[in-house]
Amino acid sequence: MSQGQGRRRDTLYGGLMSRIGKKPIVIPEGVKVEQSGQSVKVSGSLGSLQMNCQPPIKVKIDSSAGKILVENKHPGIRQCKQLHGTMRALIANMVAGVSKGFEKKMELYGTGYSVKEQGGKLILQVGFSHLVERVIPKGIKVSIETAATRGNDMPARFTLSGTDRRLLGQFAADIRKIRPPEPYKGKGIRYADEHVRRKVGKAFASGTV
Repeated sequence: MSQGQGRRRDTLYGGLMSRIGKKPIVIPEGVKVEQSGQSVKVSGSLGSLQMNCQPPIKVKIDSSAGKILVENKHPGIRQCKQLHGTMRALIANMVAGVSKGFEKKMELYGTGYSVKEQGGKLILQVGFSHLVERVIPKGIKVSIETAATRGNDMPARFTLSGTDRRLLGQFAADIRKIRPPEPYKGKGIRYADEHVRRKVGKAFASGTV
């Protein structure tokens, strides 16, 4: 990529993030938003979340209109434009998290694979000689729909849910890394909406050369 193309891409990306940042965030009924300096706290029926905004970004809470406005103090600087859109998206996720919540559905494929929750840990049997344990982060809930697989085609299923979208996504990614789906039979841990590209196994000719 040429230097000119890089600048054009950055300009387009910065402009897009700037437009996203200018969109007001609607405060749903039952959600309370508080501000102390650069700190924003959002509380709702599912819990509360708090975040410190970066100095170039200013947050205004319009309680009468039921909206949150995110402003950029330096609109001419590309990095600030990107930060503007990012901060707005993070606050919007906080509002959605405490009011509706987020969830990530997971599946295990493989004969003998299983999942259970015990003592604040997620315990997985995924084909190793030992069980794999992961501490469930505070604020994340696990709901197990199907505890064990049935052969290679009937997966075990569980759902992760929580108010913090970043924490939820990171925990789901950490679980998937334990045994990512392999490309031949699809065995492993995957997201429920994930498409695994399958490869055709090697064919061996019979007889001697």
